[in-house]
Amino acid sequence: MKKYFYGYNIVISGFFIQGICIGAMFTFGVFFKEFQTEFGWSRGLISGASSLAFFVMGVGAIFFGTLNDRIGPRIILTISGIMLGIGFILMSLLNTSWQLYLFYGFFVSIGFSTHDVITLSTVARWFVRLRGRMTGLTKVGTGVGQFAMPIVATALIAAYGWRNAYLVIGGFSLITLVLAAQLMKLDPESIGVLPDGESDISINSSADAVEGNLFSQKAFRSRQFWILCFIEFAVFFCLLTVIVHIVPHARDLGLSATVSATVLSIIGSISIAGRLVTGSLIDKIGGKRSMIFCFVVLIGSLAWLQMATTTWMMLLFAVFYGFAHGGFFTVMSPLIAESFGTAALGQLFGVVLFVGTLGGTIGPTASGYIFDITGSYQAPFATLAGFAVLGLLLALLLVSKQQRQ
Repeated sequence: MKKYFYGYNIVISGFFIQGICIGAMFTFGVFFKEFQTEFGWSRGLISGASSLAFFVMGVGAIFFGTLNDRIGPRIILTISGIMLGIGFILMSLLNTSWQLYLFYGFFVSIGFSTHDVITLSTVARWFVRLRGRMTGLTKVGTGVGQFAMPIVATALIAAYGWRNAYLVIGGFSLITLVLAAQLMKLDPESIGVLPDGESDISINSSADAVEGNLFSQKAFRSRQFWILCFIEFAVFFCLLTVIVHIVPHARDLGLSATVSATVLSIIGSISIAGRLVTGSLIDKIGGKRSMIFCFVVLIGSLAWLQMATTTWMMLLFAVFYGFAHGGFFTVMSPLIAESFGTAALGQLFGVVLFVGTLGGTIGPTASGYIFDITGSYQAPFATLAGFAVLGLLLALLLVSKQQRQ
């Protein structure tokens, strides 16, 4: 009888960390209208706090990703979980705009900064043959969080007010993240086992040996790496803008608060399928083709968004966009590992995420200010479609695993 492989604990822990962090991130759009109503703040000012959080998240990804390569994930994830929980608890005391930028833009963002770079680079170390599938399963937690937490936040706001809602979310996040972090270990070698739970090292590690564990200095000089960075910039510009602005846009179209939150929740639930399908595709057809597939679906959904004005049209957008959303957040870590190995994966993935979060910083803020000027999301959403097309063209320039062999 085959012994239980500890790598599955890594996936379970990553599942919960992903779900809590990204589910909490998705609630920002739900609280958006509450800030406008109580404080009279503009959409540009409010979305600016989200953009700051994405920027700090990117800087933190480089720092924590590099640190993870050296000391492992448990301590890092414990500290970031405490920071995220405290940040949300402090949001219940919010009264001025500088507090919004400090509590959300700094404290909460530290918690956000580790969820992908630490969990996914750790999963990539524990699995080779099943890397795509296990990454997809880990990212399913994100989809569950995206589906559940906006609905929970909406219900808490309706029942107890937005301040108490932040207290509950903060306390729950702190406890869950700290507990999940205790399961994390850097790699299978640290406990004397092999990736994928195999007994023959030639079965599971040869894939990385063929690719060669290129160190970070060599990767930074490669065209492939910087193409990946610019792709992530385009992806984050699009996806994080949608996360922040889709609920306010739906409300502007006349959808109720509940239906608008449902649009966000559908994105999260359908993204589960996107993560699972893309994870399996990565193991079968490679990262490049999987990335191209995601861009095709994203471009189609953003084209539809330009025409969507009714409830059913917005729900249909959420279905197709949610699939692409889930796929994008699954494919990058395995693609980097496929391209450069896992020796410096935390650092490399951290840099890619940082460049991506620059897009996530610019996109939501620029879209908010453009709306404040024009009174419409037509121009911002057209810009998203343009960035998606740019990302597709860049993805076509990638050298796939099959082409390198």
